[in-house]
Amino acid sequence: MIPAPSGLLTDQLLAGHPARPTMAHAFTVREARNGHEVGAYERLRRDVFVREQGLFDGSDRDDLDDAHERIVLVAVAAGGTDDGTVIGGVRLTPGAPGLDLAWWTGSRLAVSEGRRGTRHVGAALIEEACRRAVAKGALRFDATVQLARVPLFERLGWRRVGATVVAGQPHARMRWPIARVQQLVDATKAPLGEVLDGLAPGGAGWVGDDAAPVPGSDLLAACDGILPAMVARDPWWAGWCSVLVNANDLAAKGAAPLGLLDALAGPTASFAKRVMGGIRSAAGAWGVPVLGGHTTLGVPASLSVSMLGRAERPVPAGGARVGDTLEIAADLTGSWRPGYEGRQWDSTTARSGEELRHLHATVARRQPKAAKDISMAGLLGTVGMLAEANGCGARIDLTAVPRPAEAGAADWLTCFPGFGMVVAVDPHDRSTGADRSEPAPPASCGQLRPGSGVDLRWPDGEIIRVVDGATTNLGVA
Repeated sequence: MIPAPSGLLTDQLLAGHPARPTMAHAFTVREARNGHEVGAYERLRRDVFVREQGLFDGSDRDDLDDAHERIVLVAVAAGGTDDGTVIGGVRLTPGAPGLDLAWWTGSRLAVSEGRRGTRHVGAALIEEACRRAVAKGALRFDATVQLARVPLFERLGWRRVGATVVAGQPHARMRWPIARVQQLVDATKAPLGEVLDGLAPGGAGWVGDDAAPVPGSDLLAACDGILPAMVARDPWWAGWCSVLVNANDLAAKGAAPLGLLDALAGPTASFAKRVMGGIRSAAGAWGVPVLGGHTTLGVPASLSVSMLGRAERPVPAGGARVGDTLEIAADLTGSWRPGYEGRQWDSTTARSGEELRHLHATVARRQPKAAKDISMAGLLGTVGMLAEANGCGARIDLTAVPRPAEAGAADWLTCFPGFGMVVAVDPHDRSTGADRSEPAPPASCGQLRPGSGVDLRWPDGEIIRVVDGATTNLGVA
């Protein structure tokens, strides 16, 4: 069981908006630089929580002080007779020490007696703690707060989520809202409904799919554009990815690729050759012929690729229903692409063509009820798209999501993973049982649920909404 975080015990700030500090009361908030500053912070804690408030008997230390990942932030006086003195501090620790679950807690916030009131110190420490938690990859940042200090936290944007008891005293459970997943969805997918209004791409039953059937045939078509900045910065990788993402789109439908067309623009012929080098390598690896395309030179870099595939029984994104189990099948080999750390995982360039083709036949072999490939909206955004296509919501169990040891939880949940599929299966149908010998064996990690949006469940049982409402606004397939 994950222990409850220790209390975030605030300094005695007055209600209302404090005045701007004068030069005589200036201070700096930063991470403690040495053992001396950490020791000064711990002595200050003891003065506040043991001597003044009597919350603890003898010492306020606990197991979190020994956590390897502990971060101590201090407020240090600047100028005046106490220049360089630690006048406040707070500690940050993972919600589950020793595990990266994108969960951090703040605790033991203390400010020296002479710096309380209208000096900003407590608020500055809280705000820096929030910034530091986000920088460490938090999708959840919690604290327990004395009831008298709740208004301060609420003014700073925190939300009250429950009640608890610390050292025999009632406290409020507070949470700093972190919108990393929602912001990614809003930036990449949410405008699609408005942009594509009236088109119903894919047709009935296929709205929102990245690859759609060609009417009157067993063919499917997909098309992807690569960000111009990525084409200009890393032309070979852009060429490789232009084939990869189309192959993923078709793979999510259980389709085998037949051929591709490219539209390439660039400043010079040598630049265009580097992009085509990536396309040529990827097309060879997947065994997809380049059927043709168009090239323009003397202009800024851009690239888009279309691909055709074939499937006897294509798998839609909208073929599931409430109660179906969600599984993730992702290739965990590889590493972050240099220059794209935390955003693009490269699991494909080191694999053989035979391995890649076997991976991309995962959905065709499994024949789930619904499937989506994990794309620029990340794993959680893709779950949201699949749920939206089925007119429902989804819940994901954080600890059940497979990920590489080298990838932080928040990055893995929001990155492009190279090869990754979200599939929905009937929990009672054993005929679709996962083959654990697969290079990307599906792992059960959630469920389609009534409503909309995506919830993330932490190991302490807490459930937090990370995508609110529709993801693409394209509607139900």
